Amino acid sequence: MATAKQKLDQATLKRMFKTMVLIRRFEEQCKREADSGKLRGMHSSVGQEAVPTGICAHLKDGDYVLGTHRSHHHCIARGVDVNEMMAELLGKSTGTNKGKGGTMHIADITKGMLGANGVVGSNIPVATGAALSAKMRNTDNVSVVFFGDGASNQGALHEAMNLASIWKLPVIFVCENNRYAESTPFEYSVAGGSVADRASGYDMPGITVDGQSVVEMWEVSSQAVDRARSGDGPTLIEAMTYRYEGHFGADDTSQYRYSEEEEYYRERDCIKRLREHLLDQELATEKELAEIEKSAENEIEAASQFANQSPFPEIGELYSDVYTSYPQQKLVETGIVDEVLNS
Repeated sequence: MATAKQKLDQATLKRMFKTMVLIRRFEEQCKREADSGKLRGMHSSVGQEAVPTGICAHLKDGDYVLGTHRSHHHCIARGVDVNEMMAELLGKSTGTNKGKGGTMHIADITKGMLGANGVVGSNIPVATGAALSAKMRNTDNVSVVFFGDGASNQGALHEAMNLASIWKLPVIFVCENNRYAESTPFEYSVAGGSVADRASGYDMPGITVDGQSVVEMWEVSSQAVDRARSGDGPTLIEAMTYRYEGHFGADDTSQYRYSEEEEYYRERDCIKRLREHLLDQELATEKELAEIEKSAENEIEAASQFANQSPFPEIGELYSDVYTSYPQQKLVETGIVDEVLNS
């Protein structure tokens, strides 16, 4: 469990504020890119910034993070370069995955970001395997996997939690409960009304936390990470959060959500709450926070320029980074590549 030595200091609070603002600005720019037709199929994480920010503040080199189809905030919180991320979203050769992964499959092994994934719940057993590898190599590294309330009903989660508990693996299961699996309400789809309560069946701590408070996320994550590093096994965290936008860009939330509900959660915005906390506790001035916000805006503006000015991959890249080694030049010369592209 967390030790008395762990304190949430001023510097950490400011770093987390910067991270959350950077995520928010990145997502806002992504929407502009999508509206202009350059980006398709985006799943916005606006509103959920505090969840990965509070957790990733505890992670170090060698730790792993695995995400979902909605993973921009996970990547940024883990430290993935926003220039390369934006380029990846626009399908450019300078992207984290040479433009081949796109918004739902960003990965950066150098940062411990083992990947987002478009298949619901599929990264949960992968994260458990990563935790097993850390234990077998006798490291104190941990693995963190994010998933939604919809994925909490996937069998993969329950199988992974059972195995992780039996072997005391250093994995942290984080459910970002944003109340809707696409348009299906949480209350309708999760028996018992709690994801965290399911942890007791697997002999691990189950914690429900206000996912709109980065301070509470940091505190709960401190306990979970310490538990994993010390060899005491996994933890299940249910972070109660909210996505402001639809499931994807064209989703009309008015078809399944009340405006009063949306207004309630927007009033409890995680960035707004941390900003007020920093000012109320005299941990930062208005000027300092404005400078942090401006710095984030500049970073995202530069990322957009970098991505838009970057080239698309060469045709031959269709056949690289695959399991079979293709004779690329011959395929190009014989016109097979053109046939593939036009089919």
